[in-house]
Amino acid sequence: MKIYTSAGQELLDTGDDRSGHDLDSIDLSGRDLRHANLEGFNFSDASLRSVDLRNADLYWAIMFRADLTDADLRDAVLRGADLKEARLAGADLRGANLTQDNVGGATQLQGACLANAKLQGALLTGAKYNDATQFPQGFDPEDQGLRKVTR
Repeated sequence: MKIYTSAGQELLDTGDDRSGHDLDSIDLSGRDLRHANLEGFNFSDASLRSVDLRNADLYWAIMFRADLTDADLRDAVLRGADLKEARLAGADLRGANLTQDNVGGATQLQGACLANAKLQGALLTGAKYNDATQFPQGFDPEDQGLRKVTR
């Protein structure tokens, strides 16, 4: 499967025969995917440790239980993304957009680990979290417009 920028430039050939946007359980650790168009891709259980996703389009991406430890997500679009139980410890989310999608669906952060993540300037209004979500020390999710859910 090939991954492209939103301008159509090829960034990466995964070298496998996956179809559609299904990259679950793939290991792309350390890859340079700046400006990648990954809208709607499935990265469930994928290893994306230290991947460079600056300015990437991850609108509606499914990253359930993905490992994004130390990933660079500066200025990435994560609107409506499913980040439930994702590991984002140490990730750089400065300037990232995690607000609602075009139909009012929320970015899902329930159970995500954001310990030591850089969240300065991230747009978080409307994103959902729960008691299992871990935030950086001193971070107040409600002050940033996140919505707590019980399920």
